[in-house]
Amino acid sequence: MTPEPLTYIAVPGRLDAALCELSGVSRSQLSHLIEAGHVTVDGRTVSKVSTKLRGGEALTLTLPPPRSAQVEPEDVPLDVLYEDEHLIALNKPPGMTTHPAPGVNSGTLVNALLGRMPLPEQEDFDGEGGYRPGIVHRLDKDTSGVIVVAKTVAAHARLSESFKARETQKVYLAVVAGQWKAEQPIKVDAPIGRHPVERQRMTVGGGHSREAQTTFVPLSRHPDGHGRVLALVRCEPRTGRTHQLRVHLQHLGSPILGDQVYGQASEAIGRQALHAWQLTLPHPVSGQALHLVAPPPDDLLSAWVALGGTLPKEVLDPSAG
Repeated sequence: MTPEPLTYIAVPGRLDAALCELSGVSRSQLSHLIEAGHVTVDGRTVSKVSTKLRGGEALTLTLPPPRSAQVEPEDVPLDVLYEDEHLIALNKPPGMTTHPAPGVNSGTLVNALLGRMPLPEQEDFDGEGGYRPGIVHRLDKDTSGVIVVAKTVAAHARLSESFKARETQKVYLAVVAGQWKAEQPIKVDAPIGRHPVERQRMTVGGGHSREAQTTFVPLSRHPDGHGRVLALVRCEPRTGRTHQLRVHLQHLGSPILGDQVYGQASEAIGRQALHAWQLTLPHPVSGQALHLVAPPPDDLLSAWVALGGTLPKEVLDPSAG
């Protein structure tokens, strides 16, 4: 159900600034609402945020219905790693999308969380088309592992700041297949942007590229007998670009096993062999370091062993690393 339009008498100035003052809605949110046709001036829809107002015009602002009304709570078991009144940390299974998006309103992590608890209502007018209440960071659908969700608006703001300020430490585990020759850690500093042709992919360079830095530590490696070198790799991203680890490993000539976008399918595993293994971040209230570990899943470990790999002690017991 669409809410009733909100009406105001304009004050002089830019449209977005005037509406921000009158409505209390942030200017960034208003920018998206204006551009999407949710605002009229004297009965005429206006889509330019910089429209000048003399003062005295009749303004209407129609807010879209809460997207939560379109996202049903679902009774789905969750693997909880840590929980208090401020946040919940989960071990996300592979195959689960993090949040709803156009055409995907069921089976997501948000659906499962709403079936367990209320989440802070945060409408996203960012043009990305996703409803992400409480979601601080995301994992690709086929990437498993640690993900943190805020339970309050204040916790969400503080956790988001921690990620932006790089106060978090993320460790992933991946099985790669290619020409991995390194015995020592490799540091990759290669900016990532949108692929110029395949818009769903990212690439080193690419359009509007941004800095991207990752350290890769080989834990075990061996030839597969077919001209490739397989490696079990610890991945430590310093930045958080879309598909960063997958793109950087492809850039190194050793894409992730089973990654059909940046590598190729594998009979050993039915998804990309990538797992968000460990996450350390400051607690949003106490500030104390919170160290979260999601044990590597059976499908990834089984694939590595089936391909002739051995499991280092660090993988079975992270405290030994």
